[in-house]
Amino acid sequence: MIEEGKPLFLQIAEQIEDSILDGSLAEEAQAPSTNELAGFYRINPATAAKGVAMLTDKGVLYKRRGIGMFVATGAKDLLLGERRAAFAERYIDPLLTEARTLGLGADDLAALLRERAAEEPQTSPARQTEGTTPA
Repeated sequence: MIEEGKPLFLQIAEQIEDSILDGSLAEEAQAPSTNELAGFYRINPATAAKGVAMLTDKGVLYKRRGIGMFVATGAKDLLLGERRAAFAERYIDPLLTEARTLGLGADDLAALLRERAAEEPQTSPARQTEGTTPA
């Protein structure tokens, strides 16, 4: 899980976000504690706490005094919105720029997407994990 060159606290935050998005960590469910995260990833608890704090600041997690951190209601929708915006900025905007350069319109792009999607194998990672529980 640990990637070189990316701050550990960001990786911790992204792992928790991924768990919320894939449904393995439901809204209003208790999130792992900073000590659990630190032990699991063999990192300093302060580093794990920084990742958790980042999610708290975003409104993804909230603290129940004396109990722990929990996933906020609406966290999944918030994260989906953020990821969609990042996806559009990273992939769609450059795609549109290149399409304009090539003289392709929206219908042309839609046709290309349908063609490519039809060529893709039906065992994409998202389809493989549907209906399965994480180990």
